Amino acid sequence: MMKFTKKAVAVLCALMTFALCPAFAAFAEGEKEESMKPIYAQSIQNGTYDIEVQSSASMFKVVACELTVSDNDMSAVMTLSGKGYEKLYMGTGEQAAAVSDSDCIFFVENAEGKYTYRVPVKALNADIDCAAFSFRKQQWYDRTLVFEADSLPESAFLQEETAMNGTLKWILIGCGVYVGIIILTVAFLFTRRKSKEEQERDLKALEDESISNDSSR
Repeated sequence: MMKFTKKAVAVLCALMTFALCPAFAAFAEGEKEESMKPIYAQSIQNGTYDIEVQSSASMFKVVACELTVSDNDMSAVMTLSGKGYEKLYMGTGEQAAAVSDSDCIFFVENAEGKYTYRVPVKALNADIDCAAFSFRKQQWYDRTLVFEADSLPESAFLQEETAMNGTLKWILIGCGVYVGIIILTVAFLFTRRKSKEEQERDLKALEDESISNDSSR
């Protein structure tokens, strides 16, 4: 009985591994692809939202950003941690060097004295080139920005995006239920084994008692 139970448990664990590993791998890959998928203004409700921005350079740190979505168009007001940049250009440094100041985005001080820049945003979850002109060095530096869709509230997305997120949640719930069934099955097998072992011990005890009684006679 012991060998059979161990074998059954091993088979169940193997089945769980082969069944769940591809499922979770596929889910993780889908989640990764979904998080990296560019999201455009058409998928977001009109409104203004706080959003997180990742920068490719530590010297160009965005400490706050407010995204505005209006009629399939997006723009953002970025607040930088320092005051080292006079102007920005949404493109490469090489492109910025070839344009006039009228095509550049100059800083505006906010109420706290921080430098802010209002920039167009073509998409979320996408690499966006941004050249920054240094006051001190008097030259352009290439930066890459990513406006992170995951930092927006779920209510910001239109129904199609929300439905997709709901599907992913149900996949997780289904996987959790499956794992729970496997755990309960294994627990049942061990409980059943224990019960039979107890019955065998009781039976053996009765037999020993019977033999002892016969011997005493």
